[in-house]
Amino acid sequence: MTALLDAGERLNREELRALQLERLRASLRHAYENVGFYRESFDKAGVRPEDCRSLDDLARFPFTAKSDLRDQYPFGMFAVEQSRVRRIHASSGTTGRPTVVGYTEGDLDTWADVVARSIRAAGGRPGHKVHVAYGYGLFTGGLGAHYGAERLGCTVIPASGGMTARQVQLIQDFRPEIIMVTPSYMLTLLDEFERQGVDPRSTSLKVGIFGAEPWTEGMRREIEERFAMDAVDIYGLSEVMGPGVAQECVETKDGLHIWEDHFYPEVVDPFTGEVLPDGEEGELVFTSLTKEAMPVIRYRTRDLTRLLPGTARVFRRMEKVTGRSDDMIILRGVNLFPTQIEEIVLRTPGVAPHFQLRLTREGRMDALTVRAEAREGATPERREAAAREIAAAVKDGIGVSVAVDVVDPETLERSVGKIRRIVDLRQTAAE
Repeated sequence: MTALLDAGERLNREELRALQLERLRASLRHAYENVGFYRESFDKAGVRPEDCRSLDDLARFPFTAKSDLRDQYPFGMFAVEQSRVRRIHASSGTTGRPTVVGYTEGDLDTWADVVARSIRAAGGRPGHKVHVAYGYGLFTGGLGAHYGAERLGCTVIPASGGMTARQVQLIQDFRPEIIMVTPSYMLTLLDEFERQGVDPRSTSLKVGIFGAEPWTEGMRREIEERFAMDAVDIYGLSEVMGPGVAQECVETKDGLHIWEDHFYPEVVDPFTGEVLPDGEEGELVFTSLTKEAMPVIRYRTRDLTRLLPGTARVFRRMEKVTGRSDDMIILRGVNLFPTQIEEIVLRTPGVAPHFQLRLTREGRMDALTVRAEAREGATPERREAAAREIAAAVKDGIGVSVAVDVVDPETLERSVGKIRRIVDLRQTAAE
């Protein structure tokens, strides 16, 4: 296995920390000297790049939030001249201005390298065919996976998202060993295989690399058992790079190794901003170490996780993301995350792993309805029993009462990207 690792993966912990500090100091200088936002932010906080003499000194520097990126729309966060920018990606902007990210030629090389490293850690090898069902375009998923797979020496099938029936046909005809897609869309493909009368376990797929949204161990078990494949997690976000920031190794499946030679992680208390020791759960924060076009300093991801020692690699691991600090629902004083509901839905007979949470206001009280799709062939009696079981499990396990509506198969909106788990109708009701 060691022969397969690149030079960065073969560093020992002491060598890695020395490289991180060298790259961190350079990244802080690059951001301060070339991005007005960071120069103003650092000056306001009373710190300068030369104040970072150890990795622990990073905690003295201010955070970057998504709102900061939106305020600098479109190119205010870029640290290089426009002529050096080779590609631009952006978020959907459905909740306001999109966040825009840029890449130099060097950034694109680095991105391809870390995604190639990720695919190899997942079990991919040169010559494998990779079916990429992430969306292409301004979303970073499709092109990020595409160029990383090519860098590893794989054959890419750029299926993109949508056209589910055609995707199933392509998988049968082209026989890829690897698929890269969101886990929720993988379940949609699973339903389509079965609708076409094709046993998912008979396909050529051996590895699924799933990301772009939180998913649970229960979902992993369902995919692995029904597809006879390995399901591993990939993590990334466009503001930091795109997919390929961290990857779960197929031999351990015990959390995602962060490629710490390029991305320095911290976990902080989401309310106070205090840096937490490894092993404690909090909000994940990233500082880029090698980005040229758009360095990010202490970017608050809002993803909740813990940092743990490395196992299959020298790099530290992050646990699978359990949810987002901004996706937490506080329902009558009880904190609730969509992944908690997902675990309950997955173990309930008669319902499919597709659900949605609808928040409404009844008088002065918030109310939550869990809408879950029935499995094909589930009887009315089974649906009613499933609704009762889900409601009881939420009450017993989470401590709050919810309504449950088991709807017909394929009733809930499907997404080729990130699934919309929460529909908040409280403001609409107030208006």
